[in-house]
Amino acid sequence: MLRLSYQALITPLLACLSVLGVSALQFPRLQSLLTNQQGVSLAVLEQDIKAEHLRLNLLQEIPSFGYKNLMANWVYLNFLQYFGDDEVRQKTGYSLSPEYFDIIIKHDPRFLGAYVGLSTSTSLYAAMPERSIKLMEEGLRSITPQVPEKSYHIWRYKGIDELLFLGNDQAAQHSFGMAAQWANNYSDPESKYIAQNSYQTALFLSHNPDSRYARIATWAMILSNGTDEKTRKRVIKEIEALGGKVISTPEGNKITFPPKD
Repeated sequence: MLRLSYQALITPLLACLSVLGVSALQFPRLQSLLTNQQGVSLAVLEQDIKAEHLRLNLLQEIPSFGYKNLMANWVYLNFLQYFGDDEVRQKTGYSLSPEYFDIIIKHDPRFLGAYVGLSTSTSLYAAMPERSIKLMEEGLRSITPQVPEKSYHIWRYKGIDELLFLGNDQAAQHSFGMAAQWANNYSDPESKYIAQNSYQTALFLSHNPDSRYARIATWAMILSNGTDEKTRKRVIKEIEALGGKVISTPEGNKITFPPKD
């Protein structure tokens, strides 16, 4: 009994020490950069990115000791710090975005809240839509229409990436169709709206896959996800480049479309 109790105590302790040990390789350096970014050269920042890449590779390999959700949440918080550091990201880019999400999906593929960050940061900012889609496909293998709740959003994010960044209209049509099917399992107003909207998008793509209208409507989906200001500005720029316009109203954003093709 004493041996079992000792193992029960030491296992989570080892897990914490593993995570803290890996963090110690990078955290002091990261804090120094965050407090003194003005004087940091590009060479130093790139060196730090290499160190962070090695840390993420190590996190891919270490066991979670049964704390998969905790590991996924912790890595997601690291990602938020990475993604939100606009000044450094302008200099070094967003290439590590999929590395964070690879770990998150591996440990907790049902972490629904992480998928919008995966899609936005990896496809829109890191310009790696293929990687984003592959990670979402991996996560969908562990997901059902009911678990996690409202998991139809993942099919929507996948369809957005396929249409806007790969121009794969057939794949996007399938993804939006799946989103509509999964959303039909729910009766709340949001799910009903998404089911109808996704169905209409899939139907529209089947008839007119190259239309600017479909792409503007898909950019509008990103805008409706409660995006940060940086993403909002990027999406509005893309909509305007396609001939549309975004008008802010007290009820939300109103999208005006150019004449249909």
